[in-house]
Order: sequence, then C-alpha cells, then structure tokens
Amino acid sequence: RDSVKFVKLPLIETICFWLQKMGKIMRPNKVVLILSGKYAGRKAVIVKNNDDGTPDKQYGHALVAGIDRYPRKVTRRMGKKKLTKYSKIKPFLKVYNYNHLMPTRYTVEIPFDKSVVNKETWKDPAKRRKSRREVKAKFEERYKSKKNPWFFQKLRF
Repeated sequence: RDSVKFVKLPLIETICFWLQKMGKIMRPNKVVLILSGKYAGRKAVIVKNNDDGTPDKQYGHALVAGIDRYPRKVTRRMGKKKLTKYSKIKPFLKVYNYNHLMPTRYTVEIPFDKSVVNKETWKDPAKRRKSRREVKAKFEERYKSKKNPWFFQKLRF
C-alpha cells in the first residue's frame, strides 16, 4: 500500500508541474471553433476567458462572440443594395465550457467594448440586444476593411 502511494505522488506532482509550465491556451482574441450545440461548426472569438471558473459555473469557460450567419459571396456585377444585403453578418454571444471549444492558432484583434459586451448583459434583454448590436457592428466593420477574410468564410467540413 505504501509503495502505491509513493508511486502516485510523483506522477501528480509532475502533472501539476507541466500544467503550470504550459501557457494558457484560451485567451481573449483567440479564434475558436464551436464543437457542440446550436452553433456547432461556427467560428468565434473569445471575448473573456475564465480558467478557474466562478461560483455559479465551477469549470473553465469563456464568453465568445461568433458568427451565426456568414456574409454571402459578393461579385463585381452586384449593385450597392445587393452588396449591402449580401455583406450582413448575424452574430451570437454565448458562454461556453472549454470542453465545447476547439482553439486554433489564429487570433483576431477586435476591440469589443467591455462595458457593453460582458456576462452581466445576459440578465437584461435590452442590454443583450445592445451587446449583440455592438458585436455585429464590429464584425461588419472588420469584414468591410478586408482584414482577416478567412474568419468571415464558412468552415467547410
């Protein structure tokens, strides 16, 4: 019995050592893929991460802003009306468990207003709509400036 305890202790210590040495993977502005639920297969950006959890959610989770409906393909022959219609983005904001997110090596620097886009906005529907509008405006602004075009294309799988 004593030998079993002695063998397990160094293993636990080495695991703890490696976990401390490794950097945090889930950081703000990191692009993630949603793995489960309504938005499975969609790309999203971490707005705020919470590695240790909170009293209400006692697991690692993150507030993510993602794209529910991607902009459609645009051609030169299209008029202004059609162009604006095709360039619309429908965003979503949701708190996800880390188990349901797959981090990528990419980051997207989108400066969200932290006073508008946060976890406390979920309690009031008016604030929720305002935060969704803020995310939509930031995404469309980034899309029209042609920065990170890969982020605004559907993931083909």
